[in-house]
Amino acid sequence: MSSEAYNPETDGARTDFRKAMSYGDYLHLDTLLDQQHPLSDAHDEMLFIIQHHTSELWLKLVIHEMSAARNGLIAGKTTEMFKMLARVSRIFEQLNQQWEVLRTMTPADYSTFRESLGPSSGFQSYQYRLVEYLLGNRNTNMLKPHAHAPEVQKILTDELARPSIYDETVRLLFRTIDGDESRMPAPQLDTPHQADPEIQARWKIVYEDIDRYWTLYELGEKLVDLEDYFRRWRFNHVTTVERVIGFKRGTGGTSGVGYLRRMLDVELFPELWHVRGEL
Repeated sequence: MSSEAYNPETDGARTDFRKAMSYGDYLHLDTLLDQQHPLSDAHDEMLFIIQHHTSELWLKLVIHEMSAARNGLIAGKTTEMFKMLARVSRIFEQLNQQWEVLRTMTPADYSTFRESLGPSSGFQSYQYRLVEYLLGNRNTNMLKPHAHAPEVQKILTDELARPSIYDETVRLLFRTIDGDESRMPAPQLDTPHQADPEIQARWKIVYEDIDRYWTLYELGEKLVDLEDYFRRWRFNHVTTVERVIGFKRGTGGTSGVGYLRRMLDVELFPELWHVRGEL
């Protein structure tokens, strides 16, 4: 489509889009708005679908930003990386606000269409799993729900073959404090990151001399900020589920609230949290 040399500064509001790209054309709105297909006549099923569609769109942006942030970290482009990490924190703040809308759905509302979901469940979201893998929480058991989709499994297994963004942060930490990476613990590629005293000892050096190690200090705080918002998102998820279904099993067969509460204990960057008690 052509813009026909349209200049909004001089030509005013355009109203003829027969030969030009419109708002709907650019965003493919016909396709996007045709993806909500309730399986019941329940009024609130549309809310449930749109809630999850928008969440998946935000997760897509998280993956886009986190992947670019990791590449920037590897390339030494810390200024650009900090902006991306800050944006991811704001995205999780936005995702947190979405729970407020879903909470307007009562248990009675949800019960009118819950059976329509079959065994589908949010824990099967491969984008959510990819976000956790990018951050370093790498539970390979969670590949199983995607065995039926080889293209999805490849996306996840390809990520497991790469160091997480926290692994790359630790690499920079050792390179800066020790002058090389020889004493750096091996990246935990296919297991959730576990706290390591050697890593924590180096973060302690950073936090006790922030003027000398300002870049690492700022990076550490950006990661803590991100995990802070991520934890709030998880907590609000638990609260919303308990409010809507109580302690019933989830549609996907998990223990529901019990499963989600266990996720609250997961620490993505444990050394950055534990070091605070040593300062």
